[in-house]
Amino acid sequence: MANVEILATMLLMGMILGFAGTGGSGFIIGILLAVFHIPVHTALGTSIAAMVFTTLSGSVSHFREGNARLRSGLIIGTFGAGGAYAGTFVARMIAAEQLIWLTSGMLFISGLLIWLRTSKVFAAKEQALAEESAEIKKVRFWVLAAVTGLVTGSLSGVFGIGSTPFIQLALLILFGFPLKQAVGTTMVVILPIALFGSIGFFQAGFLDFVLLTQVVAGTMIGSYIGAKFTKRAPKLLLRTAMIMTPIAGSLLMLVNT
Repeated sequence: MANVEILATMLLMGMILGFAGTGGSGFIIGILLAVFHIPVHTALGTSIAAMVFTTLSGSVSHFREGNARLRSGLIIGTFGAGGAYAGTFVARMIAAEQLIWLTSGMLFISGLLIWLRTSKVFAAKEQALAEESAEIKKVRFWVLAAVTGLVTGSLSGVFGIGSTPFIQLALLILFGFPLKQAVGTTMVVILPIALFGSIGFFQAGFLDFVLLTQVVAGTMIGSYIGAKFTKRAPKLLLRTAMIMTPIAGSLLMLVNT
């Protein structure tokens, strides 16, 4: 396993992810498993740790653009951090082969949720959902924040994924966020989830810092380049790329079984 090969692969993958506008944690896991034969628990730990860096830059960018509700995102993310940390203990108890199948299934579901989120039927309802849920009472907000954070955080901790489509749909439907703010706030929510999830995997000995450096360097540089082509691409191509990225990661994982 050559370091240059991993870096080059992550650079190419980052370009694809940057173009599609997805976090791509599942794709990272699939590549590490199928191509470089990294143990599944280490692949999950590396993936969720890499999200700390990618979501940090994304959160700052979205906040500056006014696309993120910082307070709401941090509250939900704090609950999510607890769920993610606890989820890593569950991941440690799951056998490698079973974990591969479970994570693959979650990635496939993520692809279906992205398809739902980008469908014309859902898009037509977004404004109505936002208007209906614009005023959430404080008690209801805290209950929804706790449930959303704990559920999505646990999914991230167990499966090493960012749970992006799950969080976005929750913000859109349960909290009534406009689409742009749902996208931006999701980055804020994922940040503490990824941080505490990576701490859990590190404590379990499933975090390879050399591998993490290669993944982060490659994907961040590649993502910056790939994002330059997003505006030039047809919407159908972008939607297809967004849906197929987690599904491709799911199929790649199964190659290793």
